[in-house]
Amino acid sequence: MTRTQKPPRRGFLPMETNLFDRIFIGVVLFVAIHLLWMRFVEQYIPLTVATILSVVLMYVIAKWG
Repeated sequence: MTRTQKPPRRGFLPMETNLFDRIFIGVVLFVAIHLLWMRFVEQYIPLTVATILSVVLMYVIAKWG
């Protein structure tokens, strides 16, 4: 391990993760939320709301996940 790499850590996710893992999980959730939103909710609430929620969720997972 080099000095610039941070060791894996435990957040509220039930496993040890590094920053790349947390960002990957956030991106997967971003896509899943948008697909589900377009299928079930977009008729009532615009897709912009899903984007805002997804970005906030991705930040929370990347920061504390």
